[in-house]
Amino acid sequence: MSKKRALFVCIHNSGRSQMGEAFLRHLAGDRFEVHSAGLEAGRLNPLVVRAMEEIGISMEGHHAKTVQEYLDRGERFDYVITVCDETNAERCPMFPGGGKRIHWSFPDPSALTGSDEEKLAGIRPIRDAIEAKIREWLANSES
Repeated sequence: MSKKRALFVCIHNSGRSQMGEAFLRHLAGDRFEVHSAGLEAGRLNPLVVRAMEEIGISMEGHHAKTVQEYLDRGERFDYVITVCDETNAERCPMFPGGGKRIHWSFPDPSALTGSDEEKLAGIRPIRDAIEAKIREWLANSES
């Protein structure tokens, strides 16, 4: 059985889409080839990396990538999952040639303010919501 291909997409590929990629790979890497990308390449948020490490998921090897890189290679996906929040949904990129498009709205970790510890405290519920949504999707989809 060949793996389904999934692409998580957001604005900068620095947090939410990266967490989505890491969770789906962790939970169902035997069934999915998983990627993530952004409209613009940002920088992987080190606090997101820390939040994922807290629950035992390494993001080693992850880096910010652009949707354009995948378009230039002519890559196709069975699922394109956008994870922008509602205020940025209109900017959240479309991916031509993708299969089923799914949109899940999550707050942007890069919009959090305060100390690193305060930001990390704000990232944890976003991380947990992304994990819960992926678990729910896996349980209820034909994927």
